[in-house]
Amino acid sequence: MAFEFKTCGIEGLWEIQPKVFGDARGYFMEAYSEKDFFQAGLTMRFVQDNQSASKGGVLRGLHWQTKHPQGKLVRALQGKVYDVAVDLRNDSPTFGKYHGIILDSEKQNMFYIPEGFAHGFYVLSDFAVFTYKCTDFYHPEDDAGLMWNDPKIGIDWNGIAAAAGVKDVSPLLSEKDSHHPAFDANRNYFNTKGVWIGGDWEEGKK
Repeated sequence: MAFEFKTCGIEGLWEIQPKVFGDARGYFMEAYSEKDFFQAGLTMRFVQDNQSASKGGVLRGLHWQTKHPQGKLVRALQGKVYDVAVDLRNDSPTFGKYHGIILDSEKQNMFYIPEGFAHGFYVLSDFAVFTYKCTDFYHPEDDAGLMWNDPKIGIDWNGIAAAAGVKDVSPLLSEKDSHHPAFDANRNYFNTKGVWIGGDWEEGKK
């Protein structure tokens, strides 16, 4: 098998390490193999690949889609990011909890985040190219998000950034990401299968 699959602290999340074959010329690796993923029990099908470039200090998130949720296989093609998934499955024992992984292009590690999670990342290097495979297409009408620094979730963005040697830990946010609503434990989001049960999402309401 060309990959090592590691479970994380929240059910459904996986850190995936490909085998990298390098020599003086460079390296070779398989970035994805349906055969190996299916053998590991990850039988999702991907329909869209996305890629972004961000300068250091950029924070993107926390995002998800409502009625067309996306599972995501994410990795850093260049640079280093702190990647975070927040469990929004109401009947999950880890509802409202998060798990973060540093994705490093030198390490080539990947993170699989299934449907039913919010996702975001913070760029720890001077520049990063980030890519992810998705299990559903982008539906702009289904865009939704959570406050990146919600104290109820408690993501330690600053601590991770400082530990990585980032001098200015103040994140650079888009206007949209600056105004997502807070997490509400009394609100419906997803069930444990990653199916949206929250009805019509009106950002900032309820």
